[in-house]
Amino acid sequence: MTTLVPLSPAEVAARLKSGAARLIDIREPDEFARDHVVGALPAPLSVFETADLTLKAGQDVVFMCRTGNRTGVNCQRLADRVAGPAYVLDGGLDAWKKAGLPTRIDAKAPLELMRQVQMAAGGLILLGGLLGVTVHPAFWGLSAFVGAGLFVAGATGFCGMARLLAVAPWNRTLKRN
Repeated sequence: MTTLVPLSPAEVAARLKSGAARLIDIREPDEFARDHVVGALPAPLSVFETADLTLKAGQDVVFMCRTGNRTGVNCQRLADRVAGPAYVLDGGLDAWKKAGLPTRIDAKAPLELMRQVQMAAGGLILLGGLLGVTVHPAFWGLSAFVGAGLFVAGATGFCGMARLLAVAPWNRTLKRN
């Protein structure tokens, strides 16, 4: 199994500054739009095999996500797209920011879709529980319905709530692949 060689945020920053490396961000478009390393190339995992990586000969390739978990899980898939060694930003965007390195933040961009799902699902479960205790026990059904939806999303990879939120007015301006 191929492993990606971890590089610290400082090492990646130095390689980027010298032009010796190309940073490829594998997060999804909604995540990239909200916050990313300046100069990083977006190549979301959902379309990774068809993404144009625009690599220069002899240039190191450094992959990144938010924490490093996605790059670790997909290391073979990522490494297969490049000739030679492949690297990973150790700790991802979170470590980059913790090291005090700059990012481009667009506070007007919507929250990442999965965060929206987590907030909506958590809010509905909390509301169902609260209404079940204070108004009528039948409201516990709302919490059960949302819980069942989360289970189905985890088991099948299809999340109806995410699909609904993706077409919400505040998310329509974001171009999705």
